[in-house]
Amino acid sequence: MPKIEKSDAEWREQLSPEQYRILREKGTERAWSGELNAAKGPGTFVCAGCGTALFDAGTKFDSGSGWPSFFAPFSDEAIEEHRDMSHGMVRVEVTCANCGGHLGHVFPDGPRPTGLRYCINSLSLEKKSET
Repeated sequence: MPKIEKSDAEWREQLSPEQYRILREKGTERAWSGELNAAKGPGTFVCAGCGTALFDAGTKFDSGSGWPSFFAPFSDEAIEEHRDMSHGMVRVEVTCANCGGHLGHVFPDGPRPTGLRYCINSLSLEKKSET
């Protein structure tokens, strides 16, 4: 499947200014500010930029970090990981494999079964509830 490619102008037209800052400029939202942090119930969290399924609601957990947290992606093909050495730290950035949008970071301090914590910006996601 070919990756989605859009101009900055197209992304700016589609996304809110805050979504653009996070998804396209690798920004982050303030902890506890995102409405999806408290989202519960079945469904799928999709990329706010392109609609790709990124996380199943069954993998969401309360990490106490202030951002939506998941212990596994929807599929191995849904996300890409990149070394991030910004802000004087070494972290692993998570992006949407389909459109390249910045989602957040993954850390090795999550629950079983994976031991991973995908710490994701709420504004980079949309929740699609099961019907």
